[in-house]
Amino acid sequence: MDIIFLRDLRVDTLIGVYDWEKRVPQTLQIDLDIAVPDNQAAQTDDIKDALNYADVVRDIQRALASRHFNLIETLAETIAQMLLNDFKTPWVRVSIAKLNAIRGSKMVGISIERGFQQK
Repeated sequence: MDIIFLRDLRVDTLIGVYDWEKRVPQTLQIDLDIAVPDNQAAQTDDIKDALNYADVVRDIQRALASRHFNLIETLAETIAQMLLNDFKTPWVRVSIAKLNAIRGSKMVGISIERGFQQK
């Protein structure tokens, strides 16, 4: 299985359960591992046959700009389902971290895997 990865995507969004978190955007760090539905792009060397990661980033940015999330768990699930459904990937790992959310900690976050990983 071929996997495209994206590391350290920084996105500002409204996330959290406290009143101030519903008004003040916070920076999230997003890391993705996305299984490529097939390896046709490697054969053709044509972007039309590839999973376009610029489209992935654009769609994530739109999703985060369009609503408030209480929990990073919900946000991670939203991104995973978008990748599985809209980009037809068979498997994805989504890791999201809130930066400087806990005093003394650089980041706190979640990592989820969805879909079927072939062996």
